[in-house]
Amino acid sequence: MSKSVIVKNVTKKYKLYNKTSEKLLDILLPKSYGEDFYALRNISFEAEEGDIIGFVGVNGSGKSTLSNVIAGVVPQTGGTVDIKGNASLIAVSAGLNNQLTGRENIELKCLMLGFSKKEIRGLEPDIIEFAELDKFIDQPVKSYSSGMKSRLGFSISVHTDPDVLIIDEALSVGDKAFAEKCLDKMNEFKARGKTMFFISHSIGQMKQFCEKAIWLEFGQVRMSGDIKEVIPEYEKFLNEYKAMTNEEKKNFREKAMQQQSESTVTS
Repeated sequence: MSKSVIVKNVTKKYKLYNKTSEKLLDILLPKSYGEDFYALRNISFEAEEGDIIGFVGVNGSGKSTLSNVIAGVVPQTGGTVDIKGNASLIAVSAGLNNQLTGRENIELKCLMLGFSKKEIRGLEPDIIEFAELDKFIDQPVKSYSSGMKSRLGFSISVHTDPDVLIIDEALSVGDKAFAEKCLDKMNEFKARGKTMFFISHSIGQMKQFCEKAIWLEFGQVRMSGDIKEVIPEYEKFLNEYKAMTNEEKKNFREKAMQQQSESTVTS
């Protein structure tokens, strides 16, 4: 199989400021203000056509940041992301304009992806039917529930037929029946050799759908490989992490961030 996604030494750095004036000074003056925060540091992996890779990790580990970088929603600070074809991110309300109706959002997103108005008219009925929005399709998206937004976003993305699909917690909202329908659609994509990245707090969904996993811990890869090898280790860690007190979790996080900072300085 050929490589569909190659992520090499990807880093995403943000600046944290204690007050707004520090941000302004950082722009205007040569002296550096604010604190560097690495949401991702030196992330590297490869995906082949047909791979389904799950991203796991506790909150703040960088899963959504990595998803956004792969999808091209946010730029990386360093490193490279090479994608064969086009990528589409599915997250709750991602890419939707709250002021527009569902139907207008379909047209806008499809136009941005290069579809003609004729092609959009052909896709529209299937998108609306799959999303199960019926009469709500002509209502402003700002009036939608999170589940409705997720259904619309998922339906648009899968019907525009991307080469790489990134699903970020999009199946965590809404009903079980729709989640099953989405999984069926994703299995159809798998059979066609599409590459997919799956981010979910549901270990059950991970085991059901993914073949490989990447375990992120505070912006770095702690473990990667076969889903049957990574998930048991992650579950063992998760049980230990959940048993920690809030103070212990804070200390664990601070120690990990300190190690990350020292590693960044020496690298």
